[in-house]
Amino acid sequence: MELDIQNIIFEFLGGLGIFLLGIKYMGEGLQKAAGDRLKDILDKFTSNPFMGVLAGIVVTVLLQTSSGTTVLAVGLVNAGFMTLRQSIGVIMGANVGTTITAFIIGIKIEEYALPILAVGALMLFFFKNQKITNYGLMIFGFGALFYGLKLMGSGLYPLRYLEAFHELTVDMSSNPILGVIIGVVFTFIVQSSSATIGILQNLYGQGAMDLAATLPVLFGNNIGTTITAIIASIGASIAARRAAVTHVIFNLIGAVIILLLLGPYQLLISNIQQALGLNAEMTIAFAHGIFNIANLVLLFPFIGLLAFLVTKLIPGEDSVIEFKATHLDPIFIQQTPTVALEQAKEEIIRMGEYAYRGLEESARFLNNHQAKHADHAFQIENALNKLDREITEYLVQLSGAQLSDVESEKHTALIDSVRDIERIGDHFENVVELIQFKISNKIVITDEAKEDLNAMFELTNRTVKQAIEALNDDDRIKGLEVVKLENQIDRMEKNFRKKHIIRLNEGTCSGSSGIVYVDILSNLERIGDHALNIAEMVLGEKIPEVVH
Repeated sequence: MELDIQNIIFEFLGGLGIFLLGIKYMGEGLQKAAGDRLKDILDKFTSNPFMGVLAGIVVTVLLQTSSGTTVLAVGLVNAGFMTLRQSIGVIMGANVGTTITAFIIGIKIEEYALPILAVGALMLFFFKNQKITNYGLMIFGFGALFYGLKLMGSGLYPLRYLEAFHELTVDMSSNPILGVIIGVVFTFIVQSSSATIGILQNLYGQGAMDLAATLPVLFGNNIGTTITAIIASIGASIAARRAAVTHVIFNLIGAVIILLLLGPYQLLISNIQQALGLNAEMTIAFAHGIFNIANLVLLFPFIGLLAFLVTKLIPGEDSVIEFKATHLDPIFIQQTPTVALEQAKEEIIRMGEYAYRGLEESARFLNNHQAKHADHAFQIENALNKLDREITEYLVQLSGAQLSDVESEKHTALIDSVRDIERIGDHFENVVELIQFKISNKIVITDEAKEDLNAMFELTNRTVKQAIEALNDDDRIKGLEVVKLENQIDRMEKNFRKKHIIRLNEGTCSGSSGIVYVDILSNLERIGDHALNIAEMVLGEKIPEVVH
């Protein structure tokens, strides 16, 4: 048979492109239909490893990609929203969730792909209702997935007559390691384990590959899909890198074990195929699903050991940010409101300590441009936002309790202090983003301007620390000291702005660097204002700026 190489390549690549587009659209439609609350699912339902597994399965079904779920988990670990142990459960669940796509493909409804596409397109373009368009996107993606498969199948069909391909499948049957390597490489190239499985289902369905050659590629596909998470973890926190490496170890252990038991496993799949009367595509789906579920069941009891192992493989102390409030006990709200107020205050002090840690990280990032300091600052800012919500909600509940006049005043002051600390986080986040803008646009700040900024950082941080200490100790003397420091910040900012104008006139400073410099000064000055607000809560009055 004469092969039309161009047609094979065009149909295969075009089909692969439509298939990947279908996966993407189906995932997007599912996400939007579900309310696009994937981070909330992972954040709320990962209290223990078992719940983490369930969350991983659900999110992967919605995303239609295990790599996407793992990258999301790595990002949440990096941001501090999830611990390493929680992420391991999510990663294990992601491996099971991704098998759903293979079962969908196994339904084998390629002949109806075009009508399904048409229905999806009609829902997308002829309806204004957002819910209908979300489902339309999902249905369009579903149709595109099968149409892409059909095109890939047409392109791959002639390979069964190609001697070189036949020899390769024979080699994979006799040398499973070769099949694993091919699975790893191809999955890494197309960045989709679902695409690799879809191709395998097509080739096995056409008789171009036997089960012995197909299974090792399937296991290699599981290893290849971990590379995306590894890439996502580059430059991330130690905990995030550990989460990504856990994914590799988990899938690698599973692949090694199943390769050692390849003969019995192949026999098991053949028996299931005959017993259930499965088509070729569904047989591969079962092979993939059973493998991933067995791997989960086998390694789930060893989550603690996996966490210990990756901690040894990637040593180092990671900065731990506790996102959840540790002092807020709802039982005190009605029974002993006085204690509840103190609990809220304790949490606000902890929040304040995070605020000046974030400011310190921002200063370090200015001086050494190391991404880890920016990441840590963003992580702290996320923690401040979460604590702000939890503390405010607690104080709102407390407002319904019986409070004395003095306690009511304190309650109001604490609510205002929470808001001020949260705003401090917003401002140092702005500073970090300005520094990132400076780095990415190769903007150079003069040494003199950098010295000015460091002086401003040092004074601002001292002011914030003093404000938090004044609040903690309810100390008027420390509160008055904050007022003096804040006046110094105001004078320093005005002085530095004047120096900046002189540098501009002398031509030693560019306009773009000047904008970054002035914006950083402005954000630091605003942080000083919020520190002053906290001090005034302690003092119980507005203090004129003339206090020195």
